[in-house]
Amino acid sequence: MLTILGFVMIATFLVLIMTKKMSPIAALVLIPALFCVLVGQGAKLGDYVIEGVGDLAPTAAMLMFAIVYFGVMIDVGLFDPIVRGILRFCKADPMRIVVGTALLASIVSLDGDGSTTFMITVSAMYPLYKRLKMSLVVLTGVAATANGVMNTLPWGGPTARAATALKVDATDIFVPMIPALAVGLLAVFLLSYVLGLRERKRLGTLTLDEVLEPVTETVTETVLVEAGGGRGKGTARTGSGGGAGSSAGGVSYDKGADSKGSDAEEPADDEEFKGLDPNRSTLRPRLYWFNAGLTLVLLTAMIMQLMPIPVLFLLGAALALTVNFPSMKDQRARIAAHADNVLNVSGMVFAAAVFTGVLTGTGMVEHMADWLVGAVPEGMGPHMGIVTGLLSLPLTYFMSNDGFYFGVLPVLAEAGAAHGVSPLEVARASIVGQPLHMSSPLVPAVYVLVGMAKVEFGDHTRFTVKWAVLTSLVVLAAAILFGTI
Repeated sequence: MLTILGFVMIATFLVLIMTKKMSPIAALVLIPALFCVLVGQGAKLGDYVIEGVGDLAPTAAMLMFAIVYFGVMIDVGLFDPIVRGILRFCKADPMRIVVGTALLASIVSLDGDGSTTFMITVSAMYPLYKRLKMSLVVLTGVAATANGVMNTLPWGGPTARAATALKVDATDIFVPMIPALAVGLLAVFLLSYVLGLRERKRLGTLTLDEVLEPVTETVTETVLVEAGGGRGKGTARTGSGGGAGSSAGGVSYDKGADSKGSDAEEPADDEEFKGLDPNRSTLRPRLYWFNAGLTLVLLTAMIMQLMPIPVLFLLGAALALTVNFPSMKDQRARIAAHADNVLNVSGMVFAAAVFTGVLTGTGMVEHMADWLVGAVPEGMGPHMGIVTGLLSLPLTYFMSNDGFYFGVLPVLAEAGAAHGVSPLEVARASIVGQPLHMSSPLVPAVYVLVGMAKVEFGDHTRFTVKWAVLTSLVVLAAAILFGTI
């Protein structure tokens, strides 16, 4: 009975969040609470939740302060020179432009938010693709796949979800996977190189002066101060310019009227190719090297595991706010600017304590694992890590990360444990499908990407899925080769 109820609970949760009848946070709380009562253990619900919250508090703290830290770094202009340098590197060569797209998307993905990444990348690269008449699905495909690989960062969502669901340390999942993920990122750069050569062969190469000739589309300058939503994580900035047609990525391109309501055309000068508004009030150019050094030290300390990741980002966020914004008023403004996504992420983590607590405490996950162990061929049991990696491709594409990591992964981990496979190995394998997941119709950020690039979602899907699957398989093969899985 517990086996059936467990699968019904997971199915109910998946259906409700995939059909958008309930938000993930509400479903993570209410559905397990209901099923806890149905199995006759409603009196123990409080114990399950409190235990789960205690286990998940470090993960929630890491996400909260990582969001604030990288949000502040984008606010103060840490990535601005990188964006401008990539655009200078691209010149008007289609091959360089596609490689630059992958490089820019990878770097901006450090903030952990897909929407922010796509807004900045498309704002910076769209004019070049448009002027050279390059394929815009190449832009969306490369950006989504690069972001998918980088989405595995501990503060990016999937790794934190895997750590949350299996009650393991996110560092223990991510750090051993770095070599395999690096190979996956190299595969994205190789893919962008090949696609860029195809575009160069098709179009040739223009001079930068030809690219900078006046364009026929209206350009509206907006300040990079808001890029919210996405996967329920990342950075948010208080907006300037607003409106449905404006982009928080620095420059928005609309075919309609400009910000004054006229149909006048504006020349595409060099400023439009910087991607980030150079005059936003949060810039701190005099502190650039301090911020760059702080970020490098922070990432190095994380990789070397000098301190727990939550402590590192807590210290980093506090130091970044204090040095860049000495005024208490400015500090409050920056924290408030990122508060929406901090609340969404931390709320998701603590809501997950209910789901995982009930699933584990009632014994449902154990009974489901027993059934799954019996269904898996005996010869595949010791290879549950590989099985999980392969299953992560279709499952994370056809369901949300919340559904996969909180609903399916615990069952796979229990099944693997029965054959001596470590939960950490299963957790690492579970993140290899993220390059494909970032083009899933269940990911809100992908609609930001295709909308800003003016690409039909169907066209993006047909072009991207095959390359994203290949990238995911490269990551899985590299992880097997390095002995991580």
